[in-house]
Amino acid sequence: MLRSPLHSRHEELGARLLPFAGWEMPIQYDGIVAEHRAVRNELGVFDISHMGEFLVSGKDVTEWLNGILTNDVRELEDGQGQYTLMLNEAGGVIDDLILYREAKERYFLVVNASKIEQDEAWLKRKLRDGIVFENQSAEWGGLAVQGPKSTEIWNQLEPEIPLPNRNGIFRSGAGAILCRTGYTGEDGFELFDTNARIGEWFDQLLAAGAKPCGLGARDTLRLEKCYPLNESDLDEEHTPLEAGLGFFVKLAKAEPFVGQDVLLGQKANGVSSKLAAIKMTGKSPPPRHGYEVRDESGENQLGELTSGSLSPSLGIGIGMAYLAPESAKPGTPLTIAIRDRVFPAEVVKKPFL
Repeated sequence: MLRSPLHSRHEELGARLLPFAGWEMPIQYDGIVAEHRAVRNELGVFDISHMGEFLVSGKDVTEWLNGILTNDVRELEDGQGQYTLMLNEAGGVIDDLILYREAKERYFLVVNASKIEQDEAWLKRKLRDGIVFENQSAEWGGLAVQGPKSTEIWNQLEPEIPLPNRNGIFRSGAGAILCRTGYTGEDGFELFDTNARIGEWFDQLLAAGAKPCGLGARDTLRLEKCYPLNESDLDEEHTPLEAGLGFFVKLAKAEPFVGQDVLLGQKANGVSSKLAAIKMTGKSPPPRHGYEVRDESGENQLGELTSGSLSPSLGIGIGMAYLAPESAKPGTPLTIAIRDRVFPAEVVKKPFL
């Protein structure tokens, strides 16, 4: 098991540590609900040192990336970033990631922890002459600072360094990297620094009032916003169009990209499934990943939950599942099979919150 450079601090704070993507990571400290509410109402800080960081550079690197990723890299200017996806030839999702343009011929990529090795292998297979790929994942520790007070707290800590604009990136003279994205639906930023220095940032943020938060709250926060989780809601068997991520797929951009032909066919003919948002309509145990989604009668299986949890903000169970288009329409009554019983639910419009 790999350990974060903040591991000893997590232990001192009494975090519950569990395996995640090959790492021993904090799942919760004081409790998922308390941490979730801290992010929605004030400020939370997450250890994201397990995430992967790649640097790619060289002549024609923009054209090269545009042939691999779904979003249009040419839309970016220096200091800007975008959410994008990397697909296989069948249009399935290998990974969803954030791409930042630092300069005309240099890009910084933040990828999912469980996909670092696969992403590296995929990109290296497609390298062209003149493109330099660097896996810098082992060099960086990372923090995601999320919540309405994020800008206020940062200005207290570093009044001389303004946060970048939304989806922006800034590399300080001292070597730290600031990004402005987040995956909770709240304002916030990501801070990457060396393994030796990231602990100092963590200590300063806690002293300024940020609440340490684990991956449990990160999951409930993103689910309330219907942000998909790789290897749960996103996989190599489903395309971004089926996942409802068509906004991040630019089918008309200059360079054809891997998997584009499949997506063009789905655009013309329709998809066979859609990632639907499902809300429990009565009192029930929390829905979980893998639970069967059935029709209103409870007799016929329609799919299974790719994600599921109790929503701390709504006080009711929520989840997502791939369903046939006719079953994925908002207002469609369903049932969820939980512990040999079925409980009523319905498809709702995204997001939940």
